[in-house]
Amino acid sequence: AAGAAAGTAGAAGTAGTSGRRGETRAGGRDAMTRSEEQMHVSVERHESGRARLRKYVVTEEVQQTVPVRHEEVRVEREPITDANRGEAMSGPDITEDEYEVTLHEERPVVETEAVPVERVRLTTEERVTNETVHGRVRKERIEAETEMKDDTGRPGPDVPERGRE
Repeated sequence: AAGAAAGTAGAAGTAGTSGRRGETRAGGRDAMTRSEEQMHVSVERHESGRARLRKYVVTEEVQQTVPVRHEEVRVEREPITDANRGEAMSGPDITEDEYEVTLHEERPVVETEAVPVERVRLTTEERVTNETVHGRVRKERIEAETEMKDDTGRPGPDVPERGRE
């Protein structure tokens, strides 16, 4: 039968030996060292991708309403009166004649100009997130076994270890 005694050894002479009480193991050792692996986690910096700014040109259709003026011809007729009679009679009697008026209009003129509107740059920010790391570690366990014979010489029940604290 075995009883768990993690990290401790039984009474001198009973931990891993079957000698008499007070005897030590070969080499003068009467104790064991129990070891465990510990997991140490560190981080490494790796390239995870790239970001770049790329400038390209697109053409958009824009629309803007602009008022434009133009001249139209209108024929005005006025009767001859005493006030305008002298001017009306100043030309030849009956003849062919022409009178011409130049018409004007406004047309939209589109010009473009490149003007700076913003500056764009790439920066990086570090963000910290928690990531759970799984690993395996080995641990040693030490058990004490004792086997005693009673007064009759027959094996008896386990005897509790001495010296435990």
